[in-house]
Amino acid sequence: MNYQNYIWDLGGTLLDNYEISAKAFRETLEEYGRPVPAHDEVYAALKISTAEAISRYAADLPDFLEHYKYHEGVDLANPILFKGAKETLEQIVSSGGRNFLWSHRNNQVLDILAVAGIDHFFEEVVTGDSGFPRKPDPSALLYLKDKYQMADALVIGDREIDLEAGRAAGMAVYHFDGQRSLQSILE
Repeated sequence: MNYQNYIWDLGGTLLDNYEISAKAFRETLEEYGRPVPAHDEVYAALKISTAEAISRYAADLPDFLEHYKYHEGVDLANPILFKGAKETLEQIVSSGGRNFLWSHRNNQVLDILAVAGIDHFFEEVVTGDSGFPRKPDPSALLYLKDKYQMADALVIGDREIDLEAGRAAGMAVYHFDGQRSLQSILE
């Protein structure tokens, strides 16, 4: 283990949520009577950001985000972790390391972590309801770094905004692309 502190993104890193999100987004478009783009198009737009997908396909629908988040929340009631996620978190804790989570999602994250059976592996969870600016602003990371007196930390995320925030906070970064087991982070 090369680090003492691991700061995780949730969606696309620990949680394989893009399939769930694409399904919910397409269902919401259908609910509004809109043409539904191909799965891969929606998936790619959501991988950039929810705002990007909405600007492409639902910019003129003022309540779209609320309806989409409702559908997504229903589907996220059964979270799917990436291979090796639980084992990696457990190995970090059992080796004396600490895990933290930073997500733009609201406090629904706490329920997702509990249902997935991984909530107890985290020292602290920072959500969109914690009052910090959205990624890539590093304020939440700087808060964790200061509060927990981190001499070293690895930020793990699937998008450039995760990595950009980590670099801005003076932390090492790891881009998780979903192709390898998360346990490879500890090698």
